[in-house]
Amino acid sequence: MIRCVIVDDEPLAVKLLQDYASRIPGLDVILATGDVFAALQAAQNNQADLIFLDIQMPELTGIQFMKILNGKCRVILTTAYEEYAVQAFDHDVVDYLLKPFSLERFITAVNKARERIQAPAPPQSSSSSSSAPEFIFVKSEYKAIRVDLKNILYFESLRDYVAIHTTTGKILTLQSLKSFEDLLQDSNFVRVHKSYIIAADKVSSIERRRVVIGNIYIPVGDTYMEKFREKFPVR
Repeated sequence: MIRCVIVDDEPLAVKLLQDYASRIPGLDVILATGDVFAALQAAQNNQADLIFLDIQMPELTGIQFMKILNGKCRVILTTAYEEYAVQAFDHDVVDYLLKPFSLERFITAVNKARERIQAPAPPQSSSSSSSAPEFIFVKSEYKAIRVDLKNILYFESLRDYVAIHTTTGKILTLQSLKSFEDLLQDSNFVRVHKSYIIAADKVSSIERRRVVIGNIYIPVGDTYMEKFREKFPVR
C-alpha cells in the first residue's frame, strides 16, 4: 500500500482527489485536509509515502511546503496555475497535474509515483546531511512566519499558547508543543519538561535538574530525564 495525503484549501478539490484515489488499488488515503500544517506534520512523522499537494494555499504555498519537507516523501502537485511548473520540478516532484484533470491523467501520475516509491533507494553516503529541516513555518495570528531553527533557543508552553523564544525575540502560536516535538524529532531539539523543548546546542551549562540557556533556567522533568541523559551524557 502507498500511504498518501491530500492537501488542498478547496473542499471540492479534496473530495475529487479522494474519489479518484478510492478507485486505484494500493492507495491508502491516511489524511485528506485543507490544513496544510496537519499534512506537513504527517509527512514529517514519516506517515506518508506520497502527497497530492496544491500550490496556492493561504497559510503556506506548495513550494514552501516542499522546501520544509526536504524530500521526505514523494509529491504530486495539483494546481490551476501553469507558471510554477519549472520551479516545482526543481524540487523533484513526481508529476504536475493541471486542474481540471481527468481520472486517466491522475492514474498516470500515480503510476509514476509508484515506480519511484518502489525503486531501490540509492546508498546513503556517511557524510550525507540530516533530514531535519533548516527552518519551519509557524502559524501566528493570521500569517505563517518562517523561523530558522538555528535561531531558536527553546519552546515554552503557556496554557493555550506556545512561545518560541529566539535570538531575535518571542513568537506566540496556538500550535501545540507536541506538534513541535514530533516535527523536530530528528533534529537538535529535545523535550526536557512537559512545558519545554530546548535547542541542545544553546545549553551553556547543566545545574542539578536544570539547564541554563543564556540567563534562563529550565527545569528537567522526571518523565524526560532518561532521554535528557542520553542527549547530555555527563562524564
